[in-house]
Amino acid sequence: MDVLTDENRSVLISIRMYLLKKVSEPPMTPAINLAKKHRLDYQLHEYTHDAQAASFGLEAAEKLGVDAAQVFKTLVVSSDAGALAVAILPVDKTLNFKKMAKALSCKKVQMADSKLVERTTGYVLGGVSPLGQKKRLPTMIDCSAQTQSTIYVSGGRRGLEIELPPHQLATTLNAHFAAITDD
Repeated sequence: MDVLTDENRSVLISIRMYLLKKVSEPPMTPAINLAKKHRLDYQLHEYTHDAQAASFGLEAAEKLGVDAAQVFKTLVVSSDAGALAVAILPVDKTLNFKKMAKALSCKKVQMADSKLVERTTGYVLGGVSPLGQKKRLPTMIDCSAQTQSTIYVSGGRRGLEIELPPHQLATTLNAHFAAITDD
C-alpha cells in the first residue's frame, strides 16, 4: 500500500488548486478581452444554454432572473448599398427597419446574411457580441438603454452575458442612441 508523503501530498494539493482555478475562470472571448482592455465596469453572467430555446435573448433574461427590457440582443443589418451595421435592442422588442435606416442615414436595411455576419463579427449567431467584433461596424443602440443603469449584452458565446452601463458600451463602440424598435 502506498503512503502519501508530505511532498506527494503537496503536489496533489497544487494540482487540485490549479484545476479548481481553471474551472472557475470565466471563458475568454474577444468581448471580455475588450471590456478588460478598456477597463469597463462590467460583470460576467453565465448560464447553461438550452439549444432548444426559441429565443436566445429571452432565455438569457429568464435564466439570469432579470427583466427582458434590460437584456439586449445584437443584430447585424445590411444597407441598400451593402454596408453592414449593428443594432443593439431589447430582446423583447423587434427592430424597425425604417427607423434603423433613418438612424444610419440610408434608404433601406435588411437583416444581413448569417454567414457574412459570422465572418465579419467572428461570432456565431446567438452569441454575437457588440464588443470585440473582428471588424468594427457602425452601431446604433436603442434609446431605451439610456433608462437603464446597466444592460446585458452577449459576452461572445451562447450562455455568457456581460452586464455594463449603456453609456460605457456606446463610448467604447463609438455608437449612437436612436429609437430603432417598433412601438
